[in-house]
Amino acid sequence: MNHASLKRDTRAFACEALVRCQRLAGFSEDNGSIRRTFLSPPMRDCYREITAWLEPLGASVRVDAAGNLRALYPAENPNAPCLLIGSHLDTVPNAGAYDGVLGVVLAVTLLQNLSGRRLPFAVEVVGFSEEEGVRFGVPFLGSRALVGRLDDELLAHCDQHETSIRSVIEQFGLHAAEIPQAAIPDNVLGYLEFHIEQGPALESAGLALAAVEAIAGQTRLELTFVGRANHAGTTPMNLRYDAMAAAAEWISTVERRAKRTSGLVATVGTILVKPGATNVIAGETRLSLDVRHKADQIRNSAVGYFIRQAEDIARRRGLRARCKVQLDQRAVPMDPFLVKQIDEAIASVGCEPHRMVSGAGHDAMILAEKIPCAMIFLRTPGGISHDPAESVELEDVVKAIDCGSLLLDQLASSPQFLSGTQRA
Repeated sequence: MNHASLKRDTRAFACEALVRCQRLAGFSEDNGSIRRTFLSPPMRDCYREITAWLEPLGASVRVDAAGNLRALYPAENPNAPCLLIGSHLDTVPNAGAYDGVLGVVLAVTLLQNLSGRRLPFAVEVVGFSEEEGVRFGVPFLGSRALVGRLDDELLAHCDQHETSIRSVIEQFGLHAAEIPQAAIPDNVLGYLEFHIEQGPALESAGLALAAVEAIAGQTRLELTFVGRANHAGTTPMNLRYDAMAAAAEWISTVERRAKRTSGLVATVGTILVKPGATNVIAGETRLSLDVRHKADQIRNSAVGYFIRQAEDIARRRGLRARCKVQLDQRAVPMDPFLVKQIDEAIASVGCEPHRMVSGAGHDAMILAEKIPCAMIFLRTPGGISHDPAESVELEDVVKAIDCGSLLLDQLASSPQFLSGTQRA
């Protein structure tokens, strides 16, 4: 089948996919904006909606103990291996409609496009329950469960209301003791994730799609300055132990280092001040720091520098500094065989093959610990993501569906893939 006929066949699917993304956007914790955190009530609505799309296609749907939506589309042979396709269903606050969600919707669309045809491998659609790290400050809870890293220590982690991950799971009606059963079995051949780029590179290059060849390493840490709260009107400036002032100095240090290091990005995204009153000097300031680079050595060097600077600032000001590393994720290369297959599929739908490094973290970087993984990026108009203005072009979605369908056919006819020898 040529690209022109593929385009005619998939345009309706692409339109439906965009409508479905908007439908899921309506399931939110906030009125007038999108926010859907780990196992919040709107997640049930998402599961119900997506299940209604999948079951008529012949997929069996369940929710695992970590809250991940899992839908198995069987193969020709009931003992055949399996390919995972998916992304995450949680969002940041005031989110757009496509980050994560589009990847799940496109996985469903690829099953639709099979029109009941069975492949020599099963396809499992996965909608991860948590990737963003919004509620607990720790990302990838959903995909960690699939690789056996959602352990007791992590389950005890609490949100700002002192509610643990374990409690949230149990309150949702799931059983944390069954989390080991969410792990991917030995017969899984790999994982494929469609995702909007979340940046301007593809639009700048005039390209619709790209194969992700690696995901940048990422460190997330919590830095706390501990000073002494006191009256804002009666305490002279030279006798203050101001945790907020120390935090401000440190934030400037972070920005300066990141700006003079090529490819490094460092972001202080949250600040929690205690006691948080206008007429009280801050006694404690807790900040988040997110540091990313494609080279682990450069990232680790920067993180070490930021921690030393915090300690120096605290010492000079008579404060204490505490640091807790919440995530230390190495840079992760994608599977070379799958990346090459994506290149071929992109070329087959009339697009110029292109490879890039993802600056954002994705569930693929977690699953890559256990299985071959690959990602396909779609152009993001304006490079805008994590914002209501986030969008995607219909024609790019058409190309992504065509690319994904061709990729499934390529893998179905590949002895190397079906035997798992691409892992070697």
